[in-house]
Amino acid sequence: MSLDTVVEDIRDEARTRAEEIRAEGEERAEQIVDEAEADAEEIEADAEQEVERTIEQEREQALSSAKLEAKQERLEARRELLQNVREDVEEEVAGLEGERREGLTRTLLEAAAPEFEDADTVRVRGRADDADLLETICDDYDGFEAGEPVDCLGGVVVESEGSRVRVNNTFDSVLDEVWEDNLRAISERLFEER
Repeated sequence: MSLDTVVEDIRDEARTRAEEIRAEGEERAEQIVDEAEADAEEIEADAEQEVERTIEQEREQALSSAKLEAKQERLEARRELLQNVREDVEEEVAGLEGERREGLTRTLLEAAAPEFEDADTVRVRGRADDADLLETICDDYDGFEAGEPVDCLGGVVVESEGSRVRVNNTFDSVLDEVWEDNLRAISERLFEER
């Protein structure tokens, strides 16, 4: 064999080997590209799922926040309506006149009087507009006298210095008690919560 033939055989073998290496390289490159594309698709799908989860979570939070805000506004409106009703009732009570006012005031003083059986002097205080009425009612009780007015809708505040007893039987205190005892029923009736 001649040297040229050996060189040519080596070249052919080298070319064949180079061709095999290039083919293997291209095959490996295709594998890498395919794997990268598969990874990219998986990453994209995961990202889309995460975005969907985030959107759903934000939607739920916004809905929950809106529901809470609506509930708070509803409660505030109810509070305002109850306050308006309370103010209307106070106006009606303050506006009581004549025999009705006198009868209620007498009843409240009669309820307080037993607390002061041993007292020498008992002061009966009420609304400034009821001063004459209180004077008249006090005449029916020994040792009872009308005192300085108090800020109230009507009724009486009865007190004795000797026994240090004080009874608040004002229309306000009665209204407070009735209001608290019946607030649920009032709310149910106003807002039809059955």
